[in-house]
Amino acid sequence: QRQALREAETALEGKLAAQRHLEAEIEQGRESHQQHVEAMNAVQAEVYQVGAELARVEQQIKHHREMLERLQHDREESERSWAELADHLRADTAQRDELQAVVAAAEPETGRLRDADAQAALALNEAEAGHVAWQQRWEAHSGQTASTSREAEVERTHIDHLDRQALDLSRRRETLRNERGKHDLEALASAAQGLAGEHEACKAQVESHTANLDKHKAEAERLLSEERQAQTALAEANTQKQTLRGRIASLEALQRAALGRDRDAARDWLQKTGLSGGERLGARLKVNEGWERAVETVLAGMLEAVLVDDPATLAEELARIDRADLTLVGANAVTDFDVAGTLAAEVEGPAAARALLAQVRTAASLDAARGIAATLAPAHTVITRDGVWLGPGFARVRRAEGGQVGVLMRERELHQATTELAAVEQRIVELQEHQANARDQRRAAEQARDDAQRDSYNAHRRLAELAGEMQSRQGRIDSAKARLATIDAEQAQIEQSLAENERLLQAARGRMQTAVANMGEHEQARVALEAERRELLQRREAARQDAQEASDAAHRHAIALESRRVTLAALEQSLARMQSQREQLEKHRADLDARLAAGGDPVATLEQERQTCLDQRLTVDRKLVDARRVVEEAANELREREQARHAAEQAMAGERDALEKLRLDEQGQRLRAEQLAEAIREAGLEIEPLLADLSDQVQPGAWQEKIADLDTRIARLEPVNLAAISEHAEAAKRKDYLDAQTTDLTTALETLENAIRKIDRETRERFKETFDRVNAGFQDLFPKLFGGGHAYLELTGEDLLDAGVTMMARPPGKRNSHISLLSGGEKAMTAVALVMAIFNLNPAPFCLLDEVDAPLDEGNVGRFGQLVRDMSERVQFMVVTHNKSTMEMAYQLCGVTMREPGVSRLVQVDLAEATKMAGVAA
Repeated sequence: QRQALREAETALEGKLAAQRHLEAEIEQGRESHQQHVEAMNAVQAEVYQVGAELARVEQQIKHHREMLERLQHDREESERSWAELADHLRADTAQRDELQAVVAAAEPETGRLRDADAQAALALNEAEAGHVAWQQRWEAHSGQTASTSREAEVERTHIDHLDRQALDLSRRRETLRNERGKHDLEALASAAQGLAGEHEACKAQVESHTANLDKHKAEAERLLSEERQAQTALAEANTQKQTLRGRIASLEALQRAALGRDRDAARDWLQKTGLSGGERLGARLKVNEGWERAVETVLAGMLEAVLVDDPATLAEELARIDRADLTLVGANAVTDFDVAGTLAAEVEGPAAARALLAQVRTAASLDAARGIAATLAPAHTVITRDGVWLGPGFARVRRAEGGQVGVLMRERELHQATTELAAVEQRIVELQEHQANARDQRRAAEQARDDAQRDSYNAHRRLAELAGEMQSRQGRIDSAKARLATIDAEQAQIEQSLAENERLLQAARGRMQTAVANMGEHEQARVALEAERRELLQRREAARQDAQEASDAAHRHAIALESRRVTLAALEQSLARMQSQREQLEKHRADLDARLAAGGDPVATLEQERQTCLDQRLTVDRKLVDARRVVEEAANELREREQARHAAEQAMAGERDALEKLRLDEQGQRLRAEQLAEAIREAGLEIEPLLADLSDQVQPGAWQEKIADLDTRIARLEPVNLAAISEHAEAAKRKDYLDAQTTDLTTALETLENAIRKIDRETRERFKETFDRVNAGFQDLFPKLFGGGHAYLELTGEDLLDAGVTMMARPPGKRNSHISLLSGGEKAMTAVALVMAIFNLNPAPFCLLDEVDAPLDEGNVGRFGQLVRDMSERVQFMVVTHNKSTMEMAYQLCGVTMREPGVSRLVQVDLAEATKMAGVAA
């Protein structure tokens, strides 16, 4: 592999050298291509320069030609304007001469018409004065007539009013008599007494139902508590059951591994002989507490023995087992030898095992064991409780964590755990039955509680209905008494009013007769005045018509004369203006003629310059084409070299991959050789002497089988957690951490609960204080807004943090108690009272009221506006309203108007400034 690696590296270096040569050629090609590109750019710049110069010359030529066309057009326009102006001058001069002659002829007629108009006006004034004098006499007569007629009408109206009033009083008197006969106070009092007795009986029934409900509630709470306790005990028992099952599974796994039930060869032989389910010696032995370690020390290696009836009958088959350790022990437990003072006295089990233990004496301590060992017979030994085994010429202890250490103690623990599991399962069954009974009893108690609660609710409702009926009956009695008193007083007042009405009626009829007589006299005077009025009107109309005709004639003549004078003055001004325009046009026409005469010379010069630029452009275009062709040839050559380099790089990439693979293989072989050599050195050996001394009969397969057997035996130890100590330490550390966390959480919880209690206490205090202050403000503002009445706030619960708030309002003249019974306007006023009470407690910077006054009448709007104005000293109010009375109390008005369709505009009015401006204007 090293030789192949060197050859591959040599080939790769050759190809790399060829690639370097290609890269050098590519670099030279790039430099050449860059030089050609720079030359092409220079030619391109020259092309741009010539093009720019050509464009400049062509633009100048176009500009001069457009200027000549514009001058020619201006020359033509000037000629046309001059001709039109001359025509206007001739026409306006003729019209001016004609108007001057007409004005001179109209001057004498103007004086004559003015004198006629003055005479007609004098005659009209005389007629108007006569009519004014008659009007004064007529007004005096009309005043006297109207006064007399008004007096008669007033008396007639007064008489009608008195007649209607007497009729109304008579009808009202009869109505009151009928109403008085309908009120039966004795019947109402009797019905109220019956309701009071029924109310007392219902009240006693409510108390009985309440006591019964409390008893059933207590019973339901007790049964619920018992059910929860049973459920908690059942959950704990199930947890204990799962823990015991896990513990038993772990102990059984350890016992199975310790007693050899998982060994493959022995298990196969036991299955073949039908002994796979045979009991093991370690499971049969029952050792007194404290002597387990001593028994395990003596019977080491035999605790996994299988118990059979006669081990001798299976000796032949047992001898055929290959690569397995197996012991068979007789299951007979009958012993006919003395075991007193020996280890067999501490054990119950098969006789064969006790026979071995009968040769071992027991000692209470190590010193006692030494004393007994000095007097022991041959083949006898002595052992202490903690497993120190002494015999002729030997002493032995077993402290290692071997597979059979702790088997007997584990077997006792397994038996105890199984017994506890059975007891726990039995207890779970009992707890489940108890929980079912408790649940049934609790459901029955809850049903009884619900029935009692329903009965209590019905009784309470009936009690409330009776209380309402009693209050209604009492109210009707009080109302009837008050109404009877009112009826008596009103009847007395009606009788008095009827007598007074009769007296006033007689006086009014006398005054009416006097006024009717005066009205006849005034009628004769009216006829004479109307005849005089007709004559005066005819004279005034004739004088007015003559004055109007004279004034119209003078006015028409004056208007016509003034119109001609105005037209004459306008013509004079127009003639002067047109004469000035004519002079300006003549100057402008001369200037245009001069500019047109000199405008052809620059164009010829520019055309020659343009032809020169065109020739230069053809030359530089040919140079640019040649430069581009050279650049393209250099680019093609550079592209071909780039492709060759790319092909070489692709070929080298494959070579590099193969070379890298060879390097990895060589490195892997080298590392493997180093690892093997290091393993041999760590074993304390040298490779050459080891290979020389190694026997030819060594078989690697046998060593592999031993390794596999060791792996199997190690696998049997899997249920034993070798990392238990470290895991225990980690778990203990985590437990300490969790304990610290629990302590912190408990402390934080206590702190939080203290804070919650403090917040609740302060919240209750502040809520009660705020509620009382708002309630006091509400009670004070409500009468101001309504002009009477009273209102208050009421809590609907005992706990201040959970209680609701009910608003009670009673406007003047109403018996309503709850706000839901009020009208829309009354609700709005009540809400305003509450809002203002809150604002008095803690004013905000501003308050927005959106059409609060919409449902209010004029009187309530006035009180509402006065309250807002009073509070505006502390709070800024913004009110959305359509009410004029509310607008009058504002200091600043903002409105939206639409002067044009679809276009809105904001209009603002400062009333204080507007008042000042109105005062200044006045």
